[in-house]
Amino acid sequence: MRVPLLSRYRYLQLLLAGIVLGVCMSWLLFLFMFGTIQEKQTRTIEEQQNKIAEMKKTLSIWQEDYKELNKKNQEILTVQKLHIKIVHNKKYQIHETQSIFEAQEAIKEDLHMLLAKDLASIYKNRELIKKIIENKTLRINDRRYRLQIKEMYFYTTITAILELKLAE
Repeated sequence: MRVPLLSRYRYLQLLLAGIVLGVCMSWLLFLFMFGTIQEKQTRTIEEQQNKIAEMKKTLSIWQEDYKELNKKNQEILTVQKLHIKIVHNKKYQIHETQSIFEAQEAIKEDLHMLLAKDLASIYKNRELIKKIIENKTLRINDRRYRLQIKEMYFYTTITAILELKLAE
């Protein structure tokens, strides 16, 4: 027995050749399209990486400048406000808030020279400030009181929490 010749089945040859040629062309078309898309993706990723690198450099420059400015600003901080609070006024039966308010204003008046001064120099002279406050004698309801510093904070707002004591 013998295998039949393919030359007899010409349409089968054309069909197989068409299939092989179609597969090859579609594969080449797929490779071209996929390669083009991948090339665009790669280019986009490279551009984004370059932008990120530039932004990181810019960010580091801004952060360094910001840190330097903060250091300079902290060196030249000035006092903006004075906040005085007197506590334990109930112990001596002082119920008038007006009297306490006037006492606080008198102390603020004594310390008004500290406003707009450099914070570092004020902190160096904190003992002098404490003596100014503690040597102050107040008259409330015909009694003489002295102040004792309970707490004192130095920043752009000087905060002093004072306690009333009877003067001797």
